[in-house]
Amino acid sequence: RGLKPGQKCKGRAITLRMVPQRPDIAADKPAGEISPEYEAFELCGPKEVLCISSVGPWESVGGDIKFLRLKQLGLGGLVTDGSVRDTDEILSYGFPCFSHSTTAKQGPAAMQPWECNGVIELGQTNPVVVRPGDAIIGDQDGVVVVPAAAAEKVYEIAHFRETVEGIIKEELVKNPGPPGKYYPFKPPIKPESPLGKLLDSKGIKY
Repeated sequence: RGLKPGQKCKGRAITLRMVPQRPDIAADKPAGEISPEYEAFELCGPKEVLCISSVGPWESVGGDIKFLRLKQLGLGGLVTDGSVRDTDEILSYGFPCFSHSTTAKQGPAAMQPWECNGVIELGQTNPVVVRPGDAIIGDQDGVVVVPAAAAEKVYEIAHFRETVEGIIKEELVKNPGPPGKYYPFKPPIKPESPLGKLLDSKGIKY
């Protein structure tokens, strides 16, 4: 969920995979500012959403010092199935942040960044796959992932549905009654149905 009510984000995924801490792996990966973590950060901007896979829901993927760089880059959003620290500071940074929860724990003892822009899983119970470039959309209800190859088609379907639902709600406000006359609906909408006739009256093609 978002760190505060009303947060929204949209953009293309930049991914970062965390793995459990192990000394030999830590010794083999690039360190410091060329770490996979900061490699991923530097790919971020207003049109990107950084997606970080954690090793556990209560493990911290970062806090105020690390994420200051994301503020400087104007990040479009941060999504993780782990937790974040320093909530007040992150909120002050202004970018939307969606996480399993918040925590006072630091993460390095439990995990380490391993790969930038590879395929990752997000979600501890029912994980979803995220590829770099996938469309990420988040709001008060949660976060969804749309495969890049399907993003345009999904947008067309969602936009049409939003238009139809707006017309249905407007009609029900003007003429109160059970929503079942028009809703729920799924294509194909029959011209002779109450919803078909309502859309025809509004000049909406379906």
